[in-house]
Amino acid sequence: MLFSNLQWHDYVGALGAALIIFAYLYLQLGKFSGQNIIFSLLNVIGSCFILISLSFNFNFSAAVIEIFWLIISLLGLALGIKNLQRLNKDYSD
Repeated sequence: MLFSNLQWHDYVGALGAALIIFAYLYLQLGKFSGQNIIFSLLNVIGSCFILISLSFNFNFSAAVIEIFWLIISLLGLALGIKNLQRLNKDYSD
C-alpha cells in the first residue's frame, strides 16, 4: 500500500536520486574522481530526473538545490570533456 499511489514521475525522481547517490558512493569509495565524466553525467541525469518529478509535485527549496546541482554538474561535465580533448590532443602529437 505504501507505493500504490506513486505515479510515473515519482519513479523517475526516485531513479534520479538513486543515480546521484550511486555517483556519490562511488566517489567516496574512490571508484570515481570528481573530474570523472561519468560522475558528472550521472549527476546531470539524476538532477534532471528529480526536476522532472518536481515539476509534478513542486517544492521550491528542492527545485533550487536541483537547479544548482544541475548547473554545477554541467560545468563539471564540460570541464571533463575539455580535459579529455586536451589529453587526446597531447597523445596524438
